Amino acid sequence: MQRYQNYVLGQWVEGQGTETNLYNAINGNQIGTVSSAGIDFSEVLEYGRKQGRALRKMTFQERGRMLKALALFLMERKAKYYEVSAWTGATKVDSWIDIEGGIGNLFANASLRRQFPDLPYYVDGVAAPLSKNGTFIGHHIMVPKEGVAVHINAFNFPIWGMLEKIAVNLMAGVPAVVKPSEFTSFLTEVMARDIIDSKILPEGSLQLVCGLGRGLIDSVDGRDVVTFTGSATTGKMLKALPQIAAESVPFNLEADSLNATILGQHATPGTEEFDLFIKETVKEITIKAGQKCTAVRRIIVPENLVEEVQKGISARLASTKIGDPSVEGVRMGALATRLQVERVRANVEKLAQSQEIVFGDLDNFEVTGADKNTGAFFSPILFLNDNPFAKTDVHDIEAFGPVSTIMPYKTLDDAVELAKMGKGSLVSSIVTPNDKEATEYVVGAASMHGRILVLNKECAKESTGHGSPMPLLTHGGPGRAGGGEEMGGKRGVLHYLQRTAIQGHPTAITKITQQFQVGAEMPEANPHVFRKHFEELEVGETVFTHKHTVTDADIVNFANVSGDNFYAHMDATSLEGTIFERRVAHGYFVLSKAAGLFVDPKKGPVLLNYGLDEARFTKPVYPGATIGVRCTVKEKIDQEKRSEDDIPKGIVKFLVDVYDETGETVALATILTMVKKMNG
Repeated sequence: MQRYQNYVLGQWVEGQGTETNLYNAINGNQIGTVSSAGIDFSEVLEYGRKQGRALRKMTFQERGRMLKALALFLMERKAKYYEVSAWTGATKVDSWIDIEGGIGNLFANASLRRQFPDLPYYVDGVAAPLSKNGTFIGHHIMVPKEGVAVHINAFNFPIWGMLEKIAVNLMAGVPAVVKPSEFTSFLTEVMARDIIDSKILPEGSLQLVCGLGRGLIDSVDGRDVVTFTGSATTGKMLKALPQIAAESVPFNLEADSLNATILGQHATPGTEEFDLFIKETVKEITIKAGQKCTAVRRIIVPENLVEEVQKGISARLASTKIGDPSVEGVRMGALATRLQVERVRANVEKLAQSQEIVFGDLDNFEVTGADKNTGAFFSPILFLNDNPFAKTDVHDIEAFGPVSTIMPYKTLDDAVELAKMGKGSLVSSIVTPNDKEATEYVVGAASMHGRILVLNKECAKESTGHGSPMPLLTHGGPGRAGGGEEMGGKRGVLHYLQRTAIQGHPTAITKITQQFQVGAEMPEANPHVFRKHFEELEVGETVFTHKHTVTDADIVNFANVSGDNFYAHMDATSLEGTIFERRVAHGYFVLSKAAGLFVDPKKGPVLLNYGLDEARFTKPVYPGATIGVRCTVKEKIDQEKRSEDDIPKGIVKFLVDVYDETGETVALATILTMVKKMNG
């Protein structure tokens, strides 16, 4: 009998005794045991904090490349994860969501490195002027928390649950202690072993507790972050622990919720949207056998379409073969454990007291290739609630399996109200061909939902569906759903960083942020910045150009070249009632002339100019004005080579400040360039 292990303090260890027996959800055979008893979790947390120094010292670029390497490494080994995933009752599609969806989170978060500086910390927002003469300013930086991310995950996604969370904290530079559900930890352990063996992550970046983990969060403190995914009841209990409040520990709760899908009044039978609604709803009932925190629990439809919807869903459910996913034709597997069967059954029986079962039977259903008495199988159950404003159990009780309820609505306002009666949900969806109807629903329901899918025939082919949270969007919801947020792209990474206000002279703030701040010292570049390689450039060094006096001929010539004959540039008789005193130079001429002034034309390390950010024209430039340019190194971002033949280079942002004879700025822009490195 295999004893599954925990990875803590740099080694794989077994817990004392047996806390949990582990079973194959398809055939009921025992596959092993697991325990974490006897582990000193205070030592585990402190080990993570100390070992996390290596991760904190890495730049965002290095962390992003690390995540990408890990994703590629795991993708090469995915076959073994599919094999073990089948033991959890998952079909191939279920496993794909868990395994490749999880690895996809690593790829997505790795790509976020392009939104962060080449530093171990993040510079947040823009500088705040704090003094009259500009010698004292404020800014914000965000540094990695010096604790650990403690992730307590649910049983339904043993791989995705781990990867979608650690992808974010690792990108932020914070190590993790992952505690998956003991019931499906055998699958998490398989992947965790590969992660540890790869040595892609610095030691201590990931620790794994496969047993019950009792006492795990008793030693957390203000440096740490705790996340919990699972039932609202358990999550609220953990969030209320004295240690969490006493130490002001950030706690992110993502709880199961009574998610709703709405059939719009314009999605009538015969439309593609009606067919989409039936298909998507059945998919949400049967994928992972309904064991998803985002699964559809409430099906809200116009009262005149209840019968049509019931027939459509029932017909599709009737053709869904339940059983061993390895058998051809099986489209729905088992629940994760026999314990889940008991829990789902108990809640179905409660719901049946106030509403009618119109499809499915708790006892009489067929299972293909397995024994339903030994495996953890459950029939899809479809309820009909004919008065959902009065019969409200459906808005309070969740059966965490293939169980959903159809309910009617009269007006769209009623549909919104019914959706919100779930007291806070992770996700809702509306299927409609009418954008006005979609807008009314979204605006009305958004306050009680973490995510809303608007589905129609135009996006259906590429839509990821009601139940699929995406790495670059937030996953969470208000109220019953826990009030937390995770993933969310850049937003999720910031959750693991400590924001700190910094104050000082612009030169000092420039050094700290490695971003040029207005008012900082601007040492003259010698040689010209276009003659320097990426490594040689220093933030703040500046080229001060020669001057140019703007003429009427400049304006006419630029109009001829560009085709921009806007009246303010070309017709001095049309300026009455405008802000201009006389014909004015094109803003783009001013920037173009600025480039002519600051660019060193000879071949050198600058490879190309590939963009322009934050361009502003702040003062009219009239013929006779004399302009000059201050071109300052604003920020440097390292860039990895895409191949062995790629030219080693980095991205350099230049602040282009165009000023006139009075010294006032007339145009301001950030130029993005690729600059060659000295060495590759």
